[in-house]
Parts: sequence; C-alpha cells; structure tokens
Amino acid sequence: MNTGRFLHRLEQLARKPCSLYGGLIGLEKESLRLTTAGRIAQTPHPKALGSPLTHPYITTDYSEALLEFITPPCADGLATLAFLDEIHRFVCSHLQSQEALLATSMPIGFKGDEDIPIACYGLSNIGRMKYVYRVGLSYRYGRAMQAIAGIHYNYSVAESLWPILQEALEDDRPLQEFKSAAYFGLIRNLKRYGWLLLYLFGASPVVSRPFLECRGEIPAGFVQPAPDTYGLPYATSLRMSDIGYKNPAQADLHISCNTLEEYTSDLCRAIETPFPPYQAIGVKVDGDYRQLNANVLQIENEYYSIVRPKQVAERDERPTVALRRRGVRYIEVRALDLNPYEPLGIDRHEIHFLEAFLLYCLLQDSPPHTLAETQTMAANLLATAQRGRDPKLTLIRAGQAVSLREWAEEFCTALSPLCQLLDAACPGKPYQTSLELCRERILNPNLTPSAKIWAQLSARKISFADFALEKSLEHTRYFRQRPLPEERLAWFTKLSVQSIREQERIEAEDVLSFDEFLKRYFKQTCQIEK
Repeated sequence: MNTGRFLHRLEQLARKPCSLYGGLIGLEKESLRLTTAGRIAQTPHPKALGSPLTHPYITTDYSEALLEFITPPCADGLATLAFLDEIHRFVCSHLQSQEALLATSMPIGFKGDEDIPIACYGLSNIGRMKYVYRVGLSYRYGRAMQAIAGIHYNYSVAESLWPILQEALEDDRPLQEFKSAAYFGLIRNLKRYGWLLLYLFGASPVVSRPFLECRGEIPAGFVQPAPDTYGLPYATSLRMSDIGYKNPAQADLHISCNTLEEYTSDLCRAIETPFPPYQAIGVKVDGDYRQLNANVLQIENEYYSIVRPKQVAERDERPTVALRRRGVRYIEVRALDLNPYEPLGIDRHEIHFLEAFLLYCLLQDSPPHTLAETQTMAANLLATAQRGRDPKLTLIRAGQAVSLREWAEEFCTALSPLCQLLDAACPGKPYQTSLELCRERILNPNLTPSAKIWAQLSARKISFADFALEKSLEHTRYFRQRPLPEERLAWFTKLSVQSIREQERIEAEDVLSFDEFLKRYFKQTCQIEK
C-alpha cells in the first residue's frame, strides 16, 4: 500500500470534498423460501410478487424458492437499506403463512438435489434461456451449490468525482475510457484486500450435513460442533471456500482484470472453449436442452468471482458486449454472506464500511496483476475463508508472510483519513464509527458474525438447521408485524401486476424459434464496435 500517494490524492480531493458524495449504492439480496417446518418451499413463485422475469425489484435466482430482492441505486446507503426493508415487508405479507425467508447464506431444508426446484421464467425465449442455463448448472455442479445465498453490493462512483480524479492523475484519455480503467484498478485492489471482507463480515463457519452429502464427502479437518452440523473452528465464510462456489472447470481459468479488453476477451474465450466433461453431458438430448452449450462457461454469469465490472445490458444483449460498447458503469461486490443476526442480512455499519473500502481501492495505486499475484490472492482468500480467525494465520503480501491481524490493522489505519473526509458533512460520523466497529472485530475475533455463530451452536448444541430456522422465523415475524403503508403497498402491488403483463407481452412478441434465438444470442460479437 503506497500511503504517500494515497494521502496526496486525498489532499487534492479535500479541496472539493463534495465530489466524494453521491456515489450510488444498490443491493441484491438472495433468500430461500422455507416452510415453517424447515424445508425448502416446493410452491411456485407467489403470483402476488409478480413475474420474476420482468419485475424490477423482486425476482428469483437459481431456484424457484430462491428469492432475489434488488434495490434501485441510491446516493445514500441508508435509503438503500430502507428500500430493501420495504421489499421484505411486501414479500413477507404475501408469503403463505407456513413460509419464511431463510436468514443464512448456507442452505438448509433438503435431503438431496431433487428437493431444490429450478426457477421458471415462462415461455419466452429469454425465459427459456434463463431456465436452460440453470438446468446446465445443475448438471455441472449440482443444485445444492446453487442454493447458496448472498448479498451483492453494487457501487458506482459519484459522477462529480471523475473529472477531479482524472485531473489529479493527469490522465488525458477520453472520460469513459478513464472511468473503465479506474474501475478495473478498483477491482484489482478489491481482489488484493478482499480477504478482509470475509474476516469482518463472513457468517458461514458451518454447514448442514445434507449440504455436504450433496456436495460429496465430509472434507478432511471438518469437525462437528453441533448435531448434523460440520465446519472449521476458525472459518469465516465457507460459502466463499472450495466447498461453496466450487467450480472444477474454472480451477485453471484465468480472467484478467488488468484491462476491459483483456477481461472481456478472456470471458468470451471461456464461453467459446469446449470442455470435455460438459461435452459428455450433451447439449440437446432427445429434444430437450441440458445446457446452453458444452463450453467452459455457458454465459458470463457462470464465472464466479468476488467482484464483477457491470454495465446495464439492453434487451438480449450479452454482458461482455455491453461492457465493450459502453464501458464499466458500476461494480458488483459478491463476497458478502447474509448476517443471520440482522433482519435484512446487512446493517448500516457494513454499508458505510464497504463504501469507504471501495473508495480506498479506487484511490490507492493498483498495478496490474501478475499470474503469481493472482494465485497469491486466491490463496489468501481461501485461507481467510477457512481459517480467518486463527490467531496464527499468516497471509502473503508482496512475497512475504504477514499476520492477518497485522495487515488488517494497517489497512484500517490507512482507511481512517478517508473516513474522516467522508464524515466531514455527515452528522454522527457514520464512516468513522463503522471503521471503529470493524477495528474492534480485528482486535477481538469473537465479535465477528462467524465466531458468534460457532459459539452459539457449540454452547447450545443446536444444529445449524435449527439455528437457521429459528432466526428465519424471528425475522419473518419482524417484517410481518410492520405492514407497509397503504400507498407503498399499492405501489408494489401495481408493479407486480405490470410485470406479469410485461412477461405476457414479451411472450406474445417472440417470433424466433428457441434454437434460432440462441444462435443469434451467441453470435453477438465481443469486438469493440466502432
């Protein structure tokens, strides 16, 4: 970390501190629908919630039971949380009385993959594509892995900051080109320091026995702190470990984050490269699709990473094409577990820390990744996921071993001036308060969510499934006891009705066969259009 240049940039920005404000924050939160008996719901997506294909804020992820809530981007993280709270209140008011939202990232409530229903999106070509993609995931990795939930933190830098930052860096490229390059610098740094997010906010130190049985055998070193519950004593986020989003085809896949050109080219190459084990599955067998293709990746979203560059895609437009045409619009942080102690799965302190963390990653020097550094970053992330609270754990920094705690303390010290600047116009000093709470977790690992979960299960000898159900019922009651005001209820209801009509319109307008639709979709070029 080059503190000198970072502080110099802060001094330049301090002359116009308002440029740091106005960055947009959005959240995508996944939650499984459970029965009150603790089983994954087998009921269809509730019609009162609208169409998961076209609703702007309420959809499904992998499973018909895996709800996904999407907030609009807001310039105030608290407004983002408030909107997420409204979605929960609306949804919980329309769930069956015997259903609740799962409060944890790691799934419960199933005995085998067949208990996890794949999400359906109607009869349109795009709806069928989304379904076939999920069928392909089930053949490739099994359904249990796809039922894991998380929170994605979407962030775009304030537009007023870009020209000031470009001037400070003496960069004369076209503004959009500069923005994309700066976002990729942010992404590289987030991968360098992302292990800290797992330590601070990881909340999946254990998994249920059925999950491991679906994924294979119980891994070596796993212990049983409670009935039907396995984990690692110092784990922070098994969701982010190799028993979570494990993808053997991607083990040797290198997607460069050094430039937009390299990133999109590498992704396109993976989508176009056949993979023999997937070829053995078959693509269209006896008239039914088993996957979209037999390549390393079916589509861009299959690439698992803790962060992605994003651009809003137009209808039927590939994400890589959208990035090439219009550059990076925002970044999506995908490393966050649901905190089962928070009804929303996330709180205001995490929201504020993440904003400061991302701005630090933007403003700090970010040299290109080498292959060796990429391997080191992956090793640091895995070590933190599995042993982050181990006082003896060391990570690798610039080729040298350093204790996680020492590095984390240094990072918080470096982040402090930025939090002070962000707090200059904020009552209550929310950024410095959030930083101090995180510093306390570094000094005392027992304060982390992962440690609290492990301690509670060990002390009560309660299974992870029972603990997760207990928290799920508690939070669902919390939302049901706070019905939306009539005006907001009517607004959400109108959106649901409109989304169903929009799905019907899309289905009615389809004229291509599904085979032809897929052919045209994958024909989209990854080359920059002049």
